[in-house]
Amino acid sequence: MHEMSLAEGILRILEDTARQEAARRITRVTLEIGALANVEIEALRFCFDAAIRDTVAAAAQLDIRVLPGHGWCMPCGRTVPLAALADPCPQCGSFQVQAVGGMEMRIKEIEIE
Repeated sequence: MHEMSLAEGILRILEDTARQEAARRITRVTLEIGALANVEIEALRFCFDAAIRDTVAAAAQLDIRVLPGHGWCMPCGRTVPLAALADPCPQCGSFQVQAVGGMEMRIKEIEIE
């Protein structure tokens, strides 16, 4: 399950931020995760809850915003919405669609005390 390694990476960033800001605790974390990022959101929530136990982020609320996927269709030259990486272009039906958005994962906000 790669969600545990993602949760541990997020925790390292949170701990570094808390140390740099001399924070007593982290109260909220907002993530942006692309729909095409191959992250199982509920598994990430579970792993995050396990990873933050007994840390400066132990009481942190996790907010996740899912960003839509989109791709560039080579035959019709348009940027189109994509629900999955292997989906055809909804305009022309071509499978020559290159994903250009919705694969990201980033910490958008951290609230500290």
